[in-house]
Amino acid sequence: MKIAFIGLGAMGRAMASNLVRNGHDVSAWTRSGRTLAGVTALQTPGKAFEGDVVLTVLSDDAAIRSVIVDPDLLSDAAPGVIHVVMSTISVAFSRELTVLHNKARVAFVASPVLGRPDVAADGALQILAGGDQAHLAKLAPVFEVLGKRIWSMGNEPSGAHATKIACNMMITMAIEAMAEAVVLTEANGVAREEFFDLILNTLFGSRSYQVYSKNITNRVYEPGFRAALGFKDLRLATEAGAETGRKLPMLAAIFGRMGEAIAAGHGENDWSIVAAQTLGEADRNS
Repeated sequence: MKIAFIGLGAMGRAMASNLVRNGHDVSAWTRSGRTLAGVTALQTPGKAFEGDVVLTVLSDDAAIRSVIVDPDLLSDAAPGVIHVVMSTISVAFSRELTVLHNKARVAFVASPVLGRPDVAADGALQILAGGDQAHLAKLAPVFEVLGKRIWSMGNEPSGAHATKIACNMMITMAIEAMAEAVVLTEANGVAREEFFDLILNTLFGSRSYQVYSKNITNRVYEPGFRAALGFKDLRLATEAGAETGRKLPMLAAIFGRMGEAIAAGHGENDWSIVAAQTLGEADRNS
């Protein structure tokens, strides 16, 4: 299968390498000009739409708009190509992309993922797929290489993007919950190691708790997933929440806390830096 990437950051590189190793014809266009062994470099992003599948792994709405939408790349896409947006983007922009793809008669699938670059390198991503089931079936050989499991999030791409935003929101809430729990327990003589040994082996043993409790215990908050991107995702969650007309007080609280970390100059730290903000240790990680 001819697969093209638009965007080749840490996640994109890991995914592209896996596809090459599994015998796919992989090419890529990047704004930085970055290349990767076994991956054919494309001179323009429009060339990506000449194959079977395009995997877009750009950072946000604005990047996708400037690279794909504004130049109207969809109008010249090859017949039958499937465009897969793996980025974490706003629900509103996902809906806009659905309209634009329908107008151009280009298949559009959303497949944001759960997992960091190390998970992507292992081909163990959790893929949140939204779109026409026939298109998802055609993508199975691709997704089976990239992910441990494909989760169907309905027939609308916006459902998958909403799900990814919700998941990231919950991860930040878990980080803040652990930090606040440490405030209580440490003030009463319980070491972080002892507290997290209890938590990980009883109530909360998920990967998020495992990864970020280690950051909090070691007081090390290196990327990771940059706080600036986490703040962007919480902004997307806030915007999506406003559309529902319902109040989301926990989201408002963690959005504010992440904003404090960014304002304090921690945008390049791992997003678990919000724990250091709560624990009064953020200055050590400047």
